[in-house]
Parts: sequence; C-alpha cells; structure tokens
Amino acid sequence: MRDQKTFLILEDGTRLEGKSFGFPKNVTGEVVFNTGMVGYPETLTDPSYHGQILVLTYPLIGNYGVPGREIENGLLKNFESEKIQVRGLIIADYSDHYSHWDAQKSLHEWMESEKIPGIYGVDTRKLTRKLREKGTTLGKIIQNEEDSLSFEDPNLRPLTKEVSISNRVEYKKGKKKIVLIDCGAKNNIIQAFLRRDISVIRVPYGYDFLEEKPDGILLSNGPGDPKLCTELIEQTKNAIELEIPILGICLGSQILALAAGAETYKLKYGHRSHNQPVNEAGTKRCYITSQNHGYAIDSRTLPEDWREWFTNDNDGTNEGIMHVFKPFFGAQFHPEASPGPDDTEFIFDLFIRAIR
Repeated sequence: MRDQKTFLILEDGTRLEGKSFGFPKNVTGEVVFNTGMVGYPETLTDPSYHGQILVLTYPLIGNYGVPGREIENGLLKNFESEKIQVRGLIIADYSDHYSHWDAQKSLHEWMESEKIPGIYGVDTRKLTRKLREKGTTLGKIIQNEEDSLSFEDPNLRPLTKEVSISNRVEYKKGKKKIVLIDCGAKNNIIQAFLRRDISVIRVPYGYDFLEEKPDGILLSNGPGDPKLCTELIEQTKNAIELEIPILGICLGSQILALAAGAETYKLKYGHRSHNQPVNEAGTKRCYITSQNHGYAIDSRTLPEDWREWFTNDNDGTNEGIMHVFKPFFGAQFHPEASPGPDDTEFIFDLFIRAIR
C-alpha cells in the first residue's frame, strides 16, 4: 500500500524508516548508491543492477515520470532492457506530480506494475556516507516491520546467466558484423553500433560465439563477480589466440583481463555515477564517464604485453586496458553512456577501425 511505513534494514543492524511507493513487498539484495542526477528509467533497467537495492543520492526523483515503450531497431528506446532490474529503490523524496512531454506514467505506477518496492523519506545522505565509509552491504526492504527475510548476497550466484537473453538475435545493418556476448547488455550499446552501420549478432551467455565467424567480438556489461564467468573466460582465451578484435565493456573488460591472465577484485563501494573522471595513459586527456561496476582489474597483474589504458582520477583504480600491439580493448566505463556523457564514444570507432 502506498505511503505505508517501510524499513530498510542493513546487515549490521542499521534500521532506516521511510514510506512505501511502488509495489509493497519484502526483498533482499546488495545495497549500493548512484550519484547521477537524471536518467532513472535507464538506470533502473540497467542489467548490471540485477540483485541490488539501489540508493539514488539526488534528492528529487520521479519528477519527469516514465516514457512510453517506443521501439527503434527492434530495441526499446529510453530503457536499457525489457524490465526494471533493481530489487528495490531507496530515495529521499518522491515527486507525486511529474511533468515531461514524453511521460506516459509515474515512477510509482511503473514500479508497481513490475512489482518493484521503493522507499522514500529516507536520509540518503546519511546512508550514502555509511556505504562510503563501511563499503557496500547486504540489506532488505521490509514492509510493516515484518522481519522474517534472510539476507542474501547476489554476488555468490552467476548473475550473468539470469540477465542474458535465451536465444540468438541478429540486428542487421552493414556488411561488417560483430558478435555481442550478452552478459546483461544495455540496449544503447547495440544502438551505438547500428548507428555506425555495423550488424550485431546478440548471443546468450554460454553460446559458442566463435561459430559465427565474426569480424569482432564484444563482451558486454553485466552484474556480479567476473570470476564466476568461468565458461566465458575460457571462450575469450580462445578468441585471443585467434586474434579476433575484442572490445570489453565494464564486466566485459574484467573478463578480458581475466582471460589475459590478470586478476580482479571487489571495490569498497564501487563506481556508480555519470561523472567519473578517467585519465587516458600517455596523454593529458581526462574524460567524464558514466559507470556502474563493483569490481575492478588489478592493473599490477597485467601481463607484459598488456597495458593500462585509463585510470580513475578519483581513486587511481583501473578504468581500461589494451594489448600493446593486438586489437584487444577493455573499457571499465560505458562509452555509450545512457544516461550520462558521451565523451568516450570514440572507443567504438577505434574498435570498428580494428575490425575493418
């Protein structure tokens, strides 16, 4: 029921009270925060948030509603997948009245229809400070003080299999084709290649993608621990030996690194925002990027023929890798943004030059 008393309970016993919106049910997941100011339709449908309870730090949410389900090139516009991917949403203030020329429904109505619970009236500044100091934590959303739900760590499961498509899909455009291994791919990644006249063959996780004889391989973003993607890591090793051009985005970059022989680790609270500054190695360029990841590559473990491509200007962590002389690239951030700045879309063009 809308506006009923609802609680966010963290694993350490912290109990935060708010009011309910969306669909009233109890859920558990990993509590993470995103500092983006806009783009909640795209953010909530990003498969990389699968299994997570998302805290939005921007205080005004819901003010421009939710757009309709418009299709372009066989993909939903304004949404990054077919459904809301977060387990629950935590915000400071909910806008009851929305205003936007393209809005079809309210955020509450959308979440209610997809059975996703939300809480508003929570001190998200206090909660975010706690997550920054202590790190991401497990939590649960509880309705009416009912507290029988156990905490569950989604990162112990191979989440990529839960968000990947079930069947091969082809988006025909130009003569050159890339195969996209869907670990939870965002729609706008596909649109970025279609805009560049590149055909995309989207295949499920676990698919033998080398059978497609592609001009290039794209390892997509996705949720969870990259080390659990053992099958894809082995497939990527085979692709590296064949020297087929490879681009990894977010989780895909981590899988590429693991296939090359490097190591990954979990960040304290991750990078989830639209304004992460990254420095390009060997230049004086700094790009503002959109990011959503909780794991990172340990650049100290990269083999000799690989080098660090980008580093995060806030904490010095790795944001991209590339092979010294072969066409293998990895970007930890999202060049396609959606939402966020598109400063780094040139990475797609670099990859396309490699396949041509």
